[in-house]
Amino acid sequence: MRGWILYDGSCGFCSKWVPFWSSTLARQGLGFAPLQADWVKERIDMTDEELLEDLRLLLATGEVISGPDVYRHVMRRAWWMTPFYLLSIIPGLSHLFDWCYRTFADHRYEVSAACRLPAELTKTDEPD
Repeated sequence: MRGWILYDGSCGFCSKWVPFWSSTLARQGLGFAPLQADWVKERIDMTDEELLEDLRLLLATGEVISGPDVYRHVMRRAWWMTPFYLLSIIPGLSHLFDWCYRTFADHRYEVSAACRLPAELTKTDEPD
């Protein structure tokens, strides 16, 4: 396992979106787990509030990637997402990509409520 995509398990949208991409993530050697999992809190030295601010990618090396850079990491490694990755790093467009991510992240609970997407916080065992 190369790493784990860590999402907000109390967000209905996140709880649907990340598992939806599980086969793509698995091909990249990535698993997924809610940020609220005990093993995640033990491995990432952040307060609960800080931890839940962003989507995270915990690499097997211990490195943590956060926010829009998680999307860039995944897009860069899937050949069919390469055009989206390239657009996300072009000066100017990269700021737009980051702004879109931040705006959505800051309003994810409202989006989940509006779309009637209940959170599905599941227990996830610590990976091997």
